[in-house]
Amino acid sequence: MGIQLIGLSQAKQKLQRSLSARIASLLATSGTNNVPKGHVAVYVGETYQMKRFVIPISYLNHPLFQGLLNLAEEEFGFDHPMGGLTIPCTEDYFTALASILSGS
Repeated sequence: MGIQLIGLSQAKQKLQRSLSARIASLLATSGTNNVPKGHVAVYVGETYQMKRFVIPISYLNHPLFQGLLNLAEEEFGFDHPMGGLTIPCTEDYFTALASILSGS
């Protein structure tokens, strides 16, 4: 029994290292490594011509932003076409919302 647990533990560590390396390489190639700590990149737009914004993580808890996240979930589910968080609204609406949130 003890030998099986050691083998399971080693396999788990190996898998975690492998996944960490894979995630790090994906982040490096996707250009998301230039997002400052405490921020998240979102893609905004109603078509495939979406613009990338970097916002503070604190915005994600605001009720107005939660409404946009619910809309994004209804439209895209969890399979986002841009590979990141996609917000289906106009850029003007999003910048107005970000302006409101930055003042609160």
